[in-house]
Amino acid sequence: MSRVRGIRGATNIPVDTAEELIEATTELLLRMQQLNSFEVDEIASILFTVTPDIRSAFPAEAARLMGWTMVPLLCFQEIEISGSMEHCIRVLLHWNTDKSQQEIKHVYLRDAVQLRRDLCEE
Repeated sequence: MSRVRGIRGATNIPVDTAEELIEATTELLLRMQQLNSFEVDEIASILFTVTPDIRSAFPAEAARLMGWTMVPLLCFQEIEISGSMEHCIRVLLHWNTDKSQQEIKHVYLRDAVQLRRDLCEE
């Protein structure tokens, strides 16, 4: 039976530019797809958050540029917590799949690996 599962991911950028944001988000989405072997048509929706210091572009733009034009996408601002990682992009991708929770591969790239070392394989 197919269920909706969440794939978590995060990355960060060195500076807030649209180019850096699009590049990092694209890299993250492609790695999530590679590790979990999903088709775009199986994606129910994607939620993106960015830290308050990111204002250059919407991370959803990266998905659109990848051709994921029919996937419902929504961007939010992460709550501001003192001492939290700066220039961070987080993703929660909702995927229609038969895989169990234990089979899902979450992806944390660049400095964002430190956010969830327990979920990182590499």
